[in-house]
Amino acid sequence: MEDCIEKWILVTGGAGYIGSHTVLELLRCGKRVLVIDNLSTSDMNNYSRLAIKYDSLSLKEIDLRDKSSLSQVFENYSFDTVIHFAGYKSVGESVRDPLKYYNNNIHSTVILLEVMKEFGVKNFIFSSSASVYGNPEELPIPETHHLSPQSPYGRTKYFIEEMLKDVAYSDPKFNCVILRYFNPVGADSSKILKENPKGKPENLMPYIVKVIRGEYSYLNIFGDDYQTRDGTGVRDYIHITDLALGHISALKVFEKEDNDIHIYNLGTGNGYSVKELVNCMRKCSGHLIPTQIDDRRSGDVPICYADPSRAFKELGWKAERDIYEMCQDSI
Repeated sequence: MEDCIEKWILVTGGAGYIGSHTVLELLRCGKRVLVIDNLSTSDMNNYSRLAIKYDSLSLKEIDLRDKSSLSQVFENYSFDTVIHFAGYKSVGESVRDPLKYYNNNIHSTVILLEVMKEFGVKNFIFSSSASVYGNPEELPIPETHHLSPQSPYGRTKYFIEEMLKDVAYSDPKFNCVILRYFNPVGADSSKILKENPKGKPENLMPYIVKVIRGEYSYLNIFGDDYQTRDGTGVRDYIHITDLALGHISALKVFEKEDNDIHIYNLGTGNGYSVKELVNCMRKCSGHLIPTQIDDRRSGDVPICYADPSRAFKELGWKAERDIYEMCQDSI
């Protein structure tokens, strides 16, 4: 058996964009981290850069739906916390292929929770999404807002949240933090990591970067007829480092004698439109970014930005980096 004396943190999907940045912050805090990733959408280069720098990091290339292989990992390591990122994340793709999302996102989480229960691992941080709110009825959006996801992707996050509440109700020792992300962008300022999705990007910022690099001739803007200040969708963009640090703050929950579900928004509380983000990227990069207006995408909402005050009040966390740092670090 591998070292079971000192506890590890298990990070599923830890080779991905958000996962790798959170792994970096965990390593900077002196944590021992095991990454599980099937590398279907992840950039292995991010993991490799971290592995060169830190010897307290390991990777197992398996699919979470492979229960036998996952159980073997739990046999060989001793975990005190699981941070669960693994899952498909494109709103558009989920509309085109919903079964892919239900199979992967929900099924893998059920298997993970079953194995955690078998091995007595009780601390769980879940990577959720602001997409669970749907079209907001109030702004900024508090955690108490009615949940009404508008896409299969958002519904997978919603269903998993409900499942976690049921698990917590059934097991008073199960400790769970649900983090609802808004729109992470940028990269760690050290340049160790970057966002480099496989295939055509489904998210705005990596698409803009590829236009700047000349890999695409223009940026598609999906809808310019929303009831917003310039007609394009407004989102709460948050620097990926601030988001990653939110997970470090969330670990504090497990130090308390409070076995409840804790839900936090991770956002800045500010909304920027697509056109405003494009203009900021133009200024930071010095490059023209040609755009083309297309029809709205199914599942998108006009405006979405967070009320992050609960995370500050209970965890002492808040986003520190502004939109210019996000753009500069993306470039």
